[in-house]
Amino acid sequence: MTKYCILFFFLTFSVVLGLAQTDRDTTITKDSVPVSVVKAAADSGFKPHPKKKVRAAARPDSTSRVIALDSPRVPEAASTVNADTIASQRQMTDLRQTLISNPYFDFLGTPFTKTEDLHTERSFDSLFYLLMGILFYFAVVRFLFGKYLGNLFTLFFRVSMRQQQIREQVIQSPLPSLLLNIFFFISGGLYSCFLIQYFKLPVRVDFWSLFLNCSLILVVIYLVKFIVLKSAGWIFNIQRATDTYLFIVFMTNKILGIFLLPFLVTLSFSDSFMTESAVTLSLIMIFFFFVRRFAISYGPLRKEINLNGLHFFLYLCAFEVAPLLLIYKVLLNYLEKAY
Repeated sequence: MTKYCILFFFLTFSVVLGLAQTDRDTTITKDSVPVSVVKAAADSGFKPHPKKKVRAAARPDSTSRVIALDSPRVPEAASTVNADTIASQRQMTDLRQTLISNPYFDFLGTPFTKTEDLHTERSFDSLFYLLMGILFYFAVVRFLFGKYLGNLFTLFFRVSMRQQQIREQVIQSPLPSLLLNIFFFISGGLYSCFLIQYFKLPVRVDFWSLFLNCSLILVVIYLVKFIVLKSAGWIFNIQRATDTYLFIVFMTNKILGIFLLPFLVTLSFSDSFMTESAVTLSLIMIFFFFVRRFAISYGPLRKEINLNGLHFFLYLCAFEVAPLLLIYKVLLNYLEKAY
């Protein structure tokens, strides 16, 4: 009995599905289509095939139907697209007018190219530590050899009348003399490096290479001068005079290296006005030291050898001024080619 009931249920369900499918596939002929739809299709130039049937897809509500026709878009759709295009163009025109009327930004102006340099941060940490090292070096020398420094200043500025005794004490102290000579080469090389940067000489090297080259050049200059004067004293048998002159030269250099310390600090971390003032004052001080050195050395040399003022001036031009100018020119040419 159960089998017959199930079979009867499936048969009934199949008949209902068949009737529903038949009702959905109902064809619509030309006479069954509403007159308004046919008139709209005729106005748009649509001609249906005489034997082709048109299917209608029914919506859930039975009051409206949408007919799928094999024809171009209807005029209502085209007018909608044209209206959207006109609205979009009108919006673009309004936007363009807004950009043109902006008083602060030239949005629609002629573009131009602007070149800007890449900002590179400059660090002064290494220079600071270098200056601290130089000051610490001088403090150690001042602490260990304070008496030597006192005698050196006394002998240079001639405060005491016991010059010969003080000179002997200074000559008999080779270690502080060597340390102060090294101090002069370091401070003088750093000062020369600052001068090259201040006057913007055409040297394409970094700061530390320039500092090392300037210090080595000072070493070479005074080493060559020492060898030449020692050789001249031995050849012409005027060793006492050349030793006196060399002592005065290196004594002046030691004191000059000490007096350059405040200018080195000023040139390192000051603005343009302070830098210009420091350069001017330091050059005046260096000129005074050189004049003082020549004035001090002229008296002892005149006593040792028969030397007049003209010969001494020619010596200064030949052995003091000319080599410095020549080395300056050679140094610039070498640095421009090497770097």
